[in-house]
Formats: sequence, structure tokens, C-alpha cells
Amino acid sequence: MEFITRFTKDPQFKKKFAIMCLGVFFMGFFLSFLIEVSLGTDPCTFMNLTISGRLGMLFGTWQVLLNSVLFVLVIIFDRYQIGPGTIANMVCIGYISDFCRWIWGKTIPEFVFKEWPYRAVVFVVALLCFVIAASFYMNADMGVAPYDAIPNILSDRVFKKIPFKFIRIAFDGAAVVIGFVLGGKIELCTILMVFLLGPTITAVGKFLNKKVFKFA
Repeated sequence: MEFITRFTKDPQFKKKFAIMCLGVFFMGFFLSFLIEVSLGTDPCTFMNLTISGRLGMLFGTWQVLLNSVLFVLVIIFDRYQIGPGTIANMVCIGYISDFCRWIWGKTIPEFVFKEWPYRAVVFVVALLCFVIAASFYMNADMGVAPYDAIPNILSDRVFKKIPFKFIRIAFDGAAVVIGFVLGGKIELCTILMVFLLGPTITAVGKFLNKKVFKFA
């Protein structure tokens, strides 16, 4: 299918695929730390953690289920958003996070996640690294997760004159509202993510295009 083979035909496929894989892995890796310190996560995770907790379901499993529903919408409205990164994000991030949290529970003392200043250090490092990892995966242009594809579709098809970063902020804000309505507690990290993701994705994209992919 053309919308899939276009990725493998790209002369920079291997480089982009590697960057996408690194981005997805480190998103799950650093997300596990953000969840453990309990100071908030990215908007999507905040919503999904709240819902999976209410359902008594493994976080990774709920991520796959929700993204599968959104995946259908992406196929209908813009299947060209789909690629290797779509599947990697849908399936891997939640389970990587769950697995890492299991490892941390057996290897890292609890006070690192519960007591200050250790908690603050873990939070700041994990937050910055997670946002950068998310930007790498999205700017690798290997397809995006259904959750991330929706604001792209809105930007391309509905709100064409509005900068993408503002559409992303509004979309993430909606996820925060849903999580809050369902009983989630909004923390500092969640608020920061709403305003950091859009601008950081744009900034990292410019860096990759000039220094790594050399499009400009």
C-alpha cells in the first residue's frame, strides 16, 4: 500500500526509523519515572492513567485499546499519518512504562520517588527528557500515534490558519479536562506538558531537519 511503502522508499528510512525507535523507547522509559514521582504526566497519560485506574486495567493495555479506537478515525480521515511509528507508539510506550515501573519497584529505594529533593530531581530530568523524546519520535516522520495524529488532522484539514502548537495545546488541554472530570488529580507536570509539547515539537523538528535529516 502506497501510504505504507512511502516510508521504506525514503532514502533516510533507516535513520528516521532508528530515531523513532529511540524516541518511543525513551518516552516509555522516562514516563515510568514521571508516574512514580506522582507529580503529573503528559495530558494523554494523565487521562489514560485515570481511566485505566477506574477500570482496574493495566495502563499499557488501556493505551492499546484507546489508540485502536482512534486508529480507525485516522484511517478514515488521513491514513497517511500511519506508519511504523504509529504501531510502535500504540503498543510499546505503555508496556515499556509498566515494565520499567516493575523494575524500579525492585531496584530503586522508595524514598527516591517520595522524598524531597530526590523527587524534584527525578521529576525535572524525566520531564525534560520525556518531552524531547516525544519530539524526536514525532519529527522522525515515521507515522504518529492515533492520539497525536488527531491534532495533526485538525491542523491540516480544519484549522489551517492556526499554528500547530496552539492546536496541540488545546487538544492536550481537552485530555486534561477529561481526566479531571473522571477523578484524576491535576499536578504541575500535566500543566507544564500542555504548554511545552507543542513548542518543543516545533523546535526539535527544526533542529532535526537542519542537523540530522538536512532538509533545510
